[in-house]
Amino acid sequence: MTPPLVLHLNGLPGVGKSTLARHWAQTHPGTLLLDIDVLRTWVSGWREDFAATGERVRTTALAALAAYVADGGDVVLPQLLADPAQVARFERAAIEAGGRFVHVMVEADDAAARFAARERDEPWLEVVHALVATAGPGHLEGYAARLDGLRPDLRLATTTGDVDGSCAELERRLVSLGWCPRSPGDGA
Repeated sequence: MTPPLVLHLNGLPGVGKSTLARHWAQTHPGTLLLDIDVLRTWVSGWREDFAATGERVRTTALAALAAYVADGGDVVLPQLLADPAQVARFERAAIEAGGRFVHVMVEADDAAARFAARERDEPWLEVVHALVATAGPGHLEGYAARLDGLRPDLRLATTTGDVDGSCAELERRLVSLGWCPRSPGDGA
């Protein structure tokens, strides 16, 4: 019996974490797509207190992750976490619930351009763009420096417009490292 997989897709805004996570969930039935930014929009007043809402919602997401993994389900988590302590919280929750945790740093050479060009088709994207604009040009570079200090299990370079290829490469890399994704119904 293969333990449930928690796949944390980390990286700068615009590198394709959410897009890759949606595709992963679609191609791996039964996987919980735990998008914290979407969950954040379920809290009244989230726009006015984006950061504090994010912290509260991360705590909620930890509980959801633990419950889903304990019940035998896989989770994909697209979330920028630049603080090693935050990454450790999710890893600990996954392991304590009986799962495997794989931290993937999603990267793109053109991350800043992709972020700037990104469609704002989700309500939280407008807020993120406004926060970055207000914080100034060094904001994303600061996140990049903090992310560089993390030690992910693997790094995945994505290519604009090639979600299928990026997902296939992620799966290939997971298999080569012995973190084989489960087949639908495996272990359930």
